[in-house]
Amino acid sequence: MNLNFNAIIFDLGGVILNIDYHKTISAFKNIGVSNFDVLYTQAKQNNVFDDFEMGKISEYEFRDYIRKVSNKNLSNEQIDLAWNAMLLDLPISRVRLLNELSKAYPIYLYSNTNAIHLKAFRQIIKSSFDNELLLESLFLKTYYSHELGMRKPNQDGFLKIINAHDLGVASTLFIDDSEQHIKGATAVGLQTVWLKDKTIEELFEE
Repeated sequence: MNLNFNAIIFDLGGVILNIDYHKTISAFKNIGVSNFDVLYTQAKQNNVFDDFEMGKISEYEFRDYIRKVSNKNLSNEQIDLAWNAMLLDLPISRVRLLNELSKAYPIYLYSNTNAIHLKAFRQIIKSSFDNELLLESLFLKTYYSHELGMRKPNQDGFLKIINAHDLGVASTLFIDDSEQHIKGATAVGLQTVWLKDKTIEELFEE
């Protein structure tokens, strides 16, 4: 990796936490929401999902929307289980890597997420490491879109983080697995790595 940077901003899903969007699409199809893949993908999603990720609608409004578009009387538990199916595991190798990187650089987390997912991946981490707030301890600061009120790839979220920590734009590295988020970060002037065919462990080995 031939880059020169003084700080790093990491994405969460697909970079730190393993995820599989297809598992959520399949899970919704299994409970009768046959068109979920039209509403939601990694690259593009319905505006309701964007609003949920920016905290503009509550988890209750989100579940009601799923019931409305599916025309099914799904329980909160059914919706949450399907929605969280994409969330997999946090490898110990990444925890170790982040611990090492934090000794050399200020590192930050910027994730497009939502209230339901936040509770779920904290529970996954607690089950694996007995530490619900492990992510918060690994990073100098964690930014979750639904709490920030901004989401990638919009430039305002990147600028908010840059200004909050007085980061040099050209000397800050942003790592994400979604091309549209990389384009947003590049437009702000950040150095970027699109993590599309390797893990962050492999990236930093280079």
